[in-house]
Amino acid sequence: MAGEVLGDAGLTMARPRLFLPAVLTALVLAFAPPAAARPVSHAEALASLTPPPGKLLFGAYVGGRSGEEDDITPADVAGFEATVGHRVAWVYFSNNWFRSRAFPARAAGWIRRHGATPFVRLMLRSDPEQDHAEPLFTLQRIAAGDFDADLRRWMREAAQFSTPILAEFGTEMNGEWFSWNARWNGRRTGAASFVAACRHIIDMARQNGASNIVWVFHVNWDDAPKTRWNRLENYYPGDSYIDWMGVSLYSMQGPREDEKTAFDDVRGTLARLNRLAPQKPVIVAEFGTDVHNRREPAARWADRALDLILSRRYPIIGFSWWNETWPNDDTPAHDTDLRIASDPRLRAVFRRRLQDPQILP
Repeated sequence: MAGEVLGDAGLTMARPRLFLPAVLTALVLAFAPPAAARPVSHAEALASLTPPPGKLLFGAYVGGRSGEEDDITPADVAGFEATVGHRVAWVYFSNNWFRSRAFPARAAGWIRRHGATPFVRLMLRSDPEQDHAEPLFTLQRIAAGDFDADLRRWMREAAQFSTPILAEFGTEMNGEWFSWNARWNGRRTGAASFVAACRHIIDMARQNGASNIVWVFHVNWDDAPKTRWNRLENYYPGDSYIDWMGVSLYSMQGPREDEKTAFDDVRGTLARLNRLAPQKPVIVAEFGTDVHNRREPAARWADRALDLILSRRYPIIGFSWWNETWPNDDTPAHDTDLRIASDPRLRAVFRRRLQDPQILP
């Protein structure tokens, strides 16, 4: 990236564009009626969401109970912020097409009224289950235009929203758990099919006036499986389509897991993203660890992660905790729980670390 070198891995950080102060943005959102608002150009959307040099954004997926990431409420946001003692810059949630193909205007609206940016995971899938091929919303059919009527409506409603939106398609596409991975779409051609589908979706946004969407390319920290056909680089739609890069990293995703992942393992992935798109800002889009797993105390793991983030050794502009719980079987004691409020020590870590002046209020 163009900018100063950070850390000992040769990672660099793009020089951010102009930044609209949070107070000014909040006033605009509070008093300008969305229906009458002037359309936001893409450059304006990017500028308004990018922090100034030396500052970091803190976002989150704030709650939910089903594991489908589409059941958050305003109370979840307020409760999360009260727990960590800090406001969130963006609120992450999923737009699951097995439930609705409409733009999530209601959720995006209350998130904006709260003073945060909606961050939409555009999930074209038929059900919430993982580890299977998609029967309806296939990459090939998306790229061929079979769902253009739905996408056209979605993008036009997003354009009418007027203010900036973060969005991504194909979350963690280099992980074989999601149906847009090449495992389910042909090892030789699957990544190319993903690129074609992603480009088509973003082209639909442009053709229908949704210049207010800032698009994120969101990978898993580790290619799973680790094979040549599944390298994250193969899935990249290109600099002309993507605005931000994002990465997920988790340690324990359940109380019975026994494979630890050090947060600093993300360093190698950040270096790869830097080589792939040197001018693109990067966020840690998801990180977390189960609070009931005794093999990896959540507070200790998160404290180390936040220490590394705040050390500025990583070329990132923001980060977000995945504050989720979901069932793994019929035994409640086996449920995954990443919620900060479930662990007083983890809560104390966040309340202390988020007071760092680098993090925008």
